[in-house]
Amino acid sequence: MQTVLISIHLIVVLGLIAVVLLQRSEGGLGLGGGSSGGGVAGFMTGRGQANALTRATAILAALFFTTSMTLAVMSHRGAAPRSILEGTATGQPATQPNAGNLLDTLRGQSGGGTAQPGTPAEVPATQPAQPAVPQAPQSR
Repeated sequence: MQTVLISIHLIVVLGLIAVVLLQRSEGGLGLGGGSSGGGVAGFMTGRGQANALTRATAILAALFFTTSMTLAVMSHRGAAPRSILEGTATGQPATQPNAGNLLDTLRGQSGGGTAQPGTPAEVPATQPAQPAVPQAPQSR
């Protein structure tokens, strides 16, 4: 079904391009304006040709938007919702119920949250393990 809709969409796009190129521009002649006024001997008069091309442009534009929206809906219909944070897991399971809370994490690193506001937190005596991937230097 999606392949058929894409084929129809491409035909509509090519038709829309052709119709827009055949229209007369404001400053002069378009690709379709071979004569200077569209005489009686021509296929259509100037006004009739402009009305037909305007109507064809409106119809093709409506078809273009319809097929575009239908293709967008079809492409997302079968997709399951995903989290933007799926690929950023570090591989360490959370042991605390509020492990995602930054304040609780910092309190846990400083000795259980015994530091009073306004006093510096104690620095742990052990050095952290060296990271496997080089990191950019941190500003102090």
